[in-house]
Amino acid sequence: MKKLIEFRNIVKKFGGQVVLKGINLDIYENEFVTLLGPSGCGKTTLLRILGGFLEQDEGSVVFNGEEISDVPAYKRPINTVFQKYALFPHLNVYENIAFGLKIKKMDKELIEPKVTKMLELVGLAGFEDRDVTLLSGGQQQRVAIARALVNEPDVLLLDEPLSALDAKLRKEMQQELKRIQQEVGITFIFVTHDQEEALTMSDKIVVMKEGHIEQIGTPTEIYNEPANKYVATFVGQSNIIDGTMIEDYKVNFDGKDFECVDYDFKKNQPVDVIIRPEDIEIKKKSKGKMNGQIMSCLFKGVHYEVIVETKRGAAKNIKLHVLGDQDVFNKEANEKMSASDFKMDIEDVESISDQDLILRSNAQAWDADSEEEIAINEVEHNIVDKAGNYQITFKTAKGTCIKINVEVVLPKVNEDSEEKIGIQAFDVYKSIDEIKESMAISVDLRNWADAYAWDLETENEVKIDDVRFDFDPMEIKEGVYDVTFVTEGRTYKIHTTEKQNEGDIVSIDFGPDDIHVMEKMIA
Repeated sequence: MKKLIEFRNIVKKFGGQVVLKGINLDIYENEFVTLLGPSGCGKTTLLRILGGFLEQDEGSVVFNGEEISDVPAYKRPINTVFQKYALFPHLNVYENIAFGLKIKKMDKELIEPKVTKMLELVGLAGFEDRDVTLLSGGQQQRVAIARALVNEPDVLLLDEPLSALDAKLRKEMQQELKRIQQEVGITFIFVTHDQEEALTMSDKIVVMKEGHIEQIGTPTEIYNEPANKYVATFVGQSNIIDGTMIEDYKVNFDGKDFECVDYDFKKNQPVDVIIRPEDIEIKKKSKGKMNGQIMSCLFKGVHYEVIVETKRGAAKNIKLHVLGDQDVFNKEANEKMSASDFKMDIEDVESISDQDLILRSNAQAWDADSEEEIAINEVEHNIVDKAGNYQITFKTAKGTCIKINVEVVLPKVNEDSEEKIGIQAFDVYKSIDEIKESMAISVDLRNWADAYAWDLETENEVKIDDVRFDFDPMEIKEGVYDVTFVTEGRTYKIHTTEKQNEGDIVSIDFGPDDIHVMEKMIA
């Protein structure tokens, strides 16, 4: 296959920010190439440089063996279909398609058969006299494609042309675009952030991230053999697990050794392990590689998406004390105050400030009529770095005050020796109104309880993945409630055609070919 386009060390900056960081890429004749990546990765910038709408700061663009960096857009054998199609509203379908040929001053008798051929190609024969503003989104897109192709370019650039269409029409147009590309036999370069579009239509996918290329390959290669965690996550759904490559063809993860098909890693090298959801089989308990509990089963149309938890995270239980209205009312000053008791780690005493105490107790003062906030300008306490109960007094300038209790405690840490995780949290005292007014109760509970988890070996923070409670914040009443903070355990996402029952204990199974080992990404 003949090499048609060569990007060589392309660098592009906008206002000092480097958008493309030395891109090298070859594109061949008659390929359908997709530039795939999130917003801001540089894919559209690269497309615009090829089209001649932008000029690179460094590097060169070679087309059919010749440098074209200085060739203006209108002289390049390249046409573009834009995201918003850019059709001329005052021209009908025929006139829109014929516009470029008329600009070239082509004879009318030559224009007509070309336009007719394009209308047939895009499935719009008989639409010649239609007003383009009255066409559907898919029909407008077909007109834009026909207008671009009628000029017989060597390359067609498509900048997210399906993004404005509904899901059903997008699928139809994916098939149509591939059919059109195969019929006209020219190179298509397609920009999208949609992985399904890329996998469905492309001969070659270029996965981009933050101005550089992560991987180039066929859809099958990109999906089955992702170069790293980023590609595996961006293209398709994945179970990605921390692992260690013991030796060639043997990897350890989740505390077990597994046979795999990967090699050429260093012994005991830390790696990322990927297993696709459709490659995992659910079996009866103890009949597979590891047992787990079904946490959820959601119907997705063509399959069920099942979450199986094989290992629970470290957990810490606390008590949430919900109090009734404890506002203090200073009738003379017409001020109200509120604050809540709380517990505090003895290690925090030395660095605690008045503002910290106000925040931890959620101390507030306000005008009884207007409800405008009033500053708390005095905090009195006798807290020392010794376990025990202490009193705090908050005051306003007009003398309104409220007293609360704080308990200084020695932290009780829950340690998971198997997972090497420590987790701690403190009991919480809150009013009914504070609970009801919370906009994100799980986040607030973490903050109020000062919940924190860490790796016992490295002391690095570990994310608290779940906050579990059995009350409705909007219906809560006075009382004591259990709250549990849990770090992330090990869950596997599985795609299956058989419905599963939530809560069942099952076993999951996969083979050596289903395990893909990748080098860990450098942050």
